[in-house]
Formats: sequence, structure tokens, C-alpha cells
Amino acid sequence: MIHSLLSLSTGDVLSIISSAFFILGGIAVFMVGMNMMGASLETAAGKSMRKLMGKATKNRFIGVGTGAAITAIVNSSAATTVMIVGFVNVGLMTLAQATSVIMGANIGTTISAFIMALSAAGGQFSVAAVFALLAFVGFVLTLVGKKDKIKRIGNIFEGIGLIFIGLHVMSGAVGELMDEGNEVGQAVAKMFIALGNGVDTLTWQIPVLFILGALLTAAMQSSAALTAIVISLASKGLISLQMAMCIILGANVGTCLTSLISSMGASVNAKRTAIVHLLFNVAGCLIFIWPVAFAGKYIASFLNSFIADMEWQIAIFHMVFNLLTTAVLLPFIKVLVKLACLIVPDKKSKADNAEEYGVLDKRLLKTPAIAVGQVRKELTHMGKLAFENYKRALDMLLNGDLSSADEFAAVEKNINDYNSFISSFLVKLSLEDLAEKDEKKVSSFYHVASDTERIGDYAENIVEYATKMVEDKAQFSDAAKAEIMEMDSHITELYNCVEKVFSELDATYLPAVEREEAATDDCCSKMQAAHLKRATENSCNPEAGAIYLQLAINMERIADHMHNISNSTKSYHPHN
Repeated sequence: MIHSLLSLSTGDVLSIISSAFFILGGIAVFMVGMNMMGASLETAAGKSMRKLMGKATKNRFIGVGTGAAITAIVNSSAATTVMIVGFVNVGLMTLAQATSVIMGANIGTTISAFIMALSAAGGQFSVAAVFALLAFVGFVLTLVGKKDKIKRIGNIFEGIGLIFIGLHVMSGAVGELMDEGNEVGQAVAKMFIALGNGVDTLTWQIPVLFILGALLTAAMQSSAALTAIVISLASKGLISLQMAMCIILGANVGTCLTSLISSMGASVNAKRTAIVHLLFNVAGCLIFIWPVAFAGKYIASFLNSFIADMEWQIAIFHMVFNLLTTAVLLPFIKVLVKLACLIVPDKKSKADNAEEYGVLDKRLLKTPAIAVGQVRKELTHMGKLAFENYKRALDMLLNGDLSSADEFAAVEKNINDYNSFISSFLVKLSLEDLAEKDEKKVSSFYHVASDTERIGDYAENIVEYATKMVEDKAQFSDAAKAEIMEMDSHITELYNCVEKVFSELDATYLPAVEREEAATDDCCSKMQAAHLKRATENSCNPEAGAIYLQLAINMERIADHMHNISNSTKSYHPHN
């Protein structure tokens, strides 16, 4: 075989190089199509994906279904697992919930093999030709479409078409390279025969093929790309079904590298999620590698009895393998979680505790629609911190007790850090491929973060007033305290309504928001009039009076910023 390759003419060498370039180009077009289709479907189905992720926390069976559905949408189990690592890192999922979704992701990824098998189907009129036309239709839609929805559909069509074009180019290049009528094809055919094609029972070839599948998948970071190559080789009769099975089993392990890399620098539980993915895939391969190796010819004979094309046989094996692995290991989720906990023990540090403060994870950027939803949750939490600090500040002012000053300062710093971090995350999120509605949300979130941070600043002013009151030994009159408490009651009710409007997008609270905001304006005017009257009557302490006026203005501005947060939803919520 080596002698045959060394004796090739210049023309044959150039032919090999040309075919190799087309194979690599076909893989590139295939991957671009996969990414384009997955990203467009993910953006279009953003709301549905958020609902799916919410349901995934209910039980393990729903988790499996969720993982399969999301992976079918994004067309990559590695991408789904990276998302899940991010979800666990920010506390959206527990490790056990993530495990069931990972199992489902392995099932969802099998759709890729069926797409490739469909591409190989032909006859005189190739299926790939239909999808090539679909790519052109998609291109036209993205070119002339004015609405975001039309452009999104166009991108989906383009992606699907590119997948089939890439597969067609790859298959054609493999066909030319492996043509038995030339020396190259004969030499390569001999190589695959030596590797095990035509052998009833694989022995030493098992680890070689398994490792080959794992390494190539790890290098390409896509089991789908390797599956496409395997199906192309199988369609030309260059590898047996047994060989294809072993390579695919290896690919299942190789795809874990992406999630392992993604978990670097993440929380302990995020690292454990990546380990669970590895344990699950390794366990599945260990269970099925021996039947494939020693009973492969019987499996091949069984599949051949009802379907002749090896491309479809590989796709069916890929699906059945992942279904059976999930069925066998689903009852052992707790065992997998415990093993992951042993492999990655607890290690308390600031980084590991980051999720306690609701830190947004950059891995969420891979799923922009879900990232948008998570930003809303973080902004809601930031708003809660700001409101609680306002209450803390007012309590210090009215009671003359500054013992909470250190706690206030720590929370205020946290609010400022939140504002910086969320703003930075929003910049990165805005660069992702977002649906039109999500773009409006991201734009409004900048203002929400700023308004919330300003509420914290006004609360800080109130603490300064409290400090001055203590230093001057000044006090408010009972009447002044009653007026302050009345204003506070409206601000409290306003906050509760705004939280409903912003966090739950409940428009039924909008009238209450307007009513309470107007009430704070009225209270501010009444407080100013009452102060003027007390000053005229000389019944007001000058130091306390000056602070009282400033307090009224600060409280009214806090209400204004809360009102702004509520109004921010009107730019994208259909019921407003």
C-alpha cells in the first residue's frame, strides 16, 4: 500500500490534494450551515427555549425531553452542554437536573446523522439539489426581507441548504478520491481493508477506531462533522458498519472536551456538570463497545434485514445507542452526581461562591434568548438590593442609629459592582444575534441598571443625612416623621408594583404604578408646604428642616427612577 502511494504520478498527487481541499471545504460549509441554522432557530425559538428550560427542573424525564428538544434546535450536543454548564454556574439548574438534560442532549444530537443519511439519498435527482435551492431561497429572503421574522426564516433556510451542500461536496470529493479505477482509490481501499473492513470480528482495531473517533471529534469540536465523514466513507463502501459504530462511540467521548474546556474557571458545580457529561458518555461506550466489537456482524445483519443503505443503518445505530444508554443510566443519576462530586471535591473560594451573588455567566451568551431572561432576573435582584438599602438608610435616619452603616456600605458597593458587571455583560450580549424584541429588551436594560444604581445613590444621600443628624443631635418632629412615613408607604407600594411589572411583565399593575408615583409627587409637595409652615411658625429645628427638605426631594426622585423601570417594559411588551 505504501509502495503504491509512493509511486503515484504528479497528476495523481495533485488529484489527492484537490480532493482533500474539497473535503475540508465541504466540512467548513457543513459547519457554517449547522451554526447558521442552529443560531437562527435558537433566536426564533427563544421564548419556547426559556419555557423548556423552566420545565426541565420538574423531573428527570422532562429534563431528558428538554435536552433532546434543545439539541435538535441548536444541532449540537456540545453547544447544549456548554449552555448547561453556564446554567449550573449561575444557579439556574442543580447538578441532578443538569444531568438529565445532558442525557437528552445525546439523544437530540442523533438528528444530525439522519440529516446526513437523507443527504446521501439520491438517485438521478439528488435530495441535496432541493436543499441547495432552499439555500438560494433563504439568501433571497434575507436580501429582500424587511421584517426581522422574514430574515430569520431566510437564515434558517440558508443554514439547512448549506448543510446539504457541504455534505454533497464532501461526499463527491470522497467519491473522486476513492474511485477504484485509479491507483489512489486502490491504495486507500487497501488501507481501509487492512484497518478492518470486511473483518467479521474486530479485535485490535477496536481501541484504534475508538481513539480515532474521540481525537478527531475533540479536534473538530463537533461529533456531527465526524459523523458526516463516517457516513461519506460508508456510502462508498470503504468502512464497515462495525468500524463506523466504533468511531461513533469514540466521537461520543470526544465531544465531552468542549464542555470540559467550558467549565474551566467556573464554579465547582459547573465543573461537576462537565464531569457528569464525560462519565455518562464513557459509561455508555463501555456498556456497548463489547456487543459492537464481538456481535457487530449480527447487529449489521439485523439492520440490513429491514434497511439496505448503510447511511441509514449508521443513523439508526447512533439513535438506538443513545436511547439505550439513557434508559440504562437514567436511574443512576444520583450515582453519577456522587462520582462527579468525588472527582471534583468542594473547594470554597470567592470564585466558587460567585453564584451566590447572581453573577452572569459568559457561557449564557451562547443562548442569547435565555441570557436576556437571566439579565432580567439579575436586574430584579439588583433592584431588591437597592430598595432594601433605601429602607435601611431611612431606618437609620428616623431612629438615629448608625449601627447598620457598614452593612449599608457593603450592599451599596455590591449594587455598584452589579451595575458595572451587568452593563459589561449587556455590551457583549448586544453583539450576539438577537431577535428584534430581545434587542429592545437589551437596550432598555441599560437604563434599568442605571435607574437602579441611582436609587442606591439616593439611599446613600439619606445615610449622609442620618450621619449629620446624629452629629448635630437633631431630630424630626412627630408631624415630620408621620409625613416621611406616608411618603415611604407610597414608595414601598410603588416598588412592589414595579417589581411585578418588570420581573413578571404583568401589565395589570401599571395603573397602580402611575397612581403611587403620582402620590409620591403629591407627598413631596405636601412635605415642602408643611416645612414652610413650620419654619414660619418657628416650630422647626433649622438643621433638621434643611435635611427634611432634601429628604423629600431624594425620596421623590427614588420614586421617579422606579417609575422609569416600569416604563422600560413598554418598548417591548405587547400588553403595554
